[in-house]
Order: sequence, then structure tokens, then C-alpha cells
Amino acid sequence: MISDSDGTKLQVGYKQTMRALNESKALRVFLAMDSDDKIIRSVREQCGLKNVETEEVDTMRELGEKCGIEVKASCAVLIK
Repeated sequence: MISDSDGTKLQVGYKQTMRALNESKALRVFLAMDSDDKIIRSVREQCGLKNVETEEVDTMRELGEKCGIEVKASCAVLIK
């Protein structure tokens, strides 16, 4: 499971991830590789602009499980 025990907070979903990146609050982004190509491209582009590390996960189902939710997730972000 993705840990957020060190004072960081985990947020799940595309909108939350992009908001955190735009507000320069993102520490690390987790991206499911079976997500829509548009999502993958836009998240990677924004991570590159903000110099935020991206960790790839094989499937949306796997990322959802790692985030402790019962649904699929395209991306997630650890924020400050």
C-alpha cells in the first residue's frame, strides 16, 4: 500500500493529481499504465514541468488497491 504516514497526504484521481501539480504541492505521482493515453500524456507533461518523480503501476486496478480503495484509479499523488 502507498504510505502517507510521514506527514504527506495521498490523494487519488486525475483532477486531484493535476491540481496538486499545478499548485506545486506534489511530491510524487503514481500513474497506471493502462489509463487513457490523454491522461498519461498530460500527467507526464505536468510532472516534467514541475520536476516531480513519476512511479508507474501496471494497471488501474492495481493502483486502486495500492491506494486502499475498491475502485480503479488512473493516478494518485502524494502531497506536502
